[in-house]
Amino acid sequence: MGRTGKHAILCEAMKERIGKVEIANMFAEAAKSLRSQHERLSELDCIAGDGDHGTTMLRVAEQLERAVDPANPKNLKSILRDTGWSILGVDGGASSAILGTFFAGMADAGIGNDSMDCHDLAEVFESGLRAVSKQTKAQPGDKTMMDALVPAVKALRSADSAGRTIPDALEEAASAARSGAASTKDLIARYGRSRFLGEKTLGHPDPGATSIALLFNGFSEALRTERKSGDGSS
Repeated sequence: MGRTGKHAILCEAMKERIGKVEIANMFAEAAKSLRSQHERLSELDCIAGDGDHGTTMLRVAEQLERAVDPANPKNLKSILRDTGWSILGVDGGASSAILGTFFAGMADAGIGNDSMDCHDLAEVFESGLRAVSKQTKAQPGDKTMMDALVPAVKALRSADSAGRTIPDALEEAASAARSGAASTKDLIARYGRSRFLGEKTLGHPDPGATSIALLFNGFSEALRTERKSGDGSS
């Protein structure tokens, strides 16, 4: 592709913005994705936990579904912060605490109140990751949510730097999250209750990382569906 073509793609990506309608769809699809796999998530959690991870994710899904009403006067920052706090209120142990912190932390990014471009979206997700990193010492390789969350956020930033559109950037983030979650199958747990099982955790993907992959799949699917249907940004 010539320089003119690359410039045109970059300009198109810069013009694209999403607002409350798109965030509502992203949250709804993420909730749908979690609901579709909640039984599998609990099965994975039975291997090294108490088997309630799927139930916790159903509660998280409920909060995501309630989070955004396009007619609500709340701005984007308020929506993200309130979503985080509502998830923090879910009785789900470390998983809901980390996810709640992630969503609430998104609101700390320096973005506008009404809409975001791809650069803003990357800033929002990075802000959420920074908030989580203050709450846990877990890193990729420890067989936790971080194995999917960190590569997903990095992929989103890389896609933004490359001038990708928001749907393409989220698709790349979702792919990175899936790969990260799949990689936990070959890891030994180092955090939480599962760390006491040592090598017995080998051969099974981490339920938390799998949930992160499901969330990002939902985010990506929402924007991909909108693009196919020809809906414009808000």
